[in-house]
Amino acid sequence: QVQLVESGGGLVQAGGSLRLSCAASGRTFSNYAIGWFRQAPGKERELVAAISWSGSSTYYADSVKGRFTISRDNAKNTMYLQMHSLKPEDTAVYYCAANLGVSRSYVSRRLNEYDYWGQGTQVTVSS
Repeated sequence: QVQLVESGGGLVQAGGSLRLSCAASGRTFSNYAIGWFRQAPGKERELVAAISWSGSSTYYADSVKGRFTISRDNAKNTMYLQMHSLKPEDTAVYYCAANLGVSRSYVSRRLNEYDYWGQGTQVTVSS
């Protein structure tokens, strides 16, 4: 069993920055890929960024590419999403998710591949 807890959300002005953290606890012996998702009111949950267990492979949605950076510190069992140049359209609840038992280089891009989810953290970007 793996538990994920997000933190770092809040209210920022357009153009600002924010760093989200995701702390993993419990059974972390198996390799796990990480994804950051977001869901705005009335919209589908979408993948924002993903990273492999090794950290060598990443994925970014076109809407955030160049502005967001996903990273992880496996020694601390903590994952991050650094967000810069935030836009009002980035406003959403952001979720951290883990896909267990994957290879070191696998980047998981589908919602149904993820085994565990955090409760989410609200990010609001004012115009």
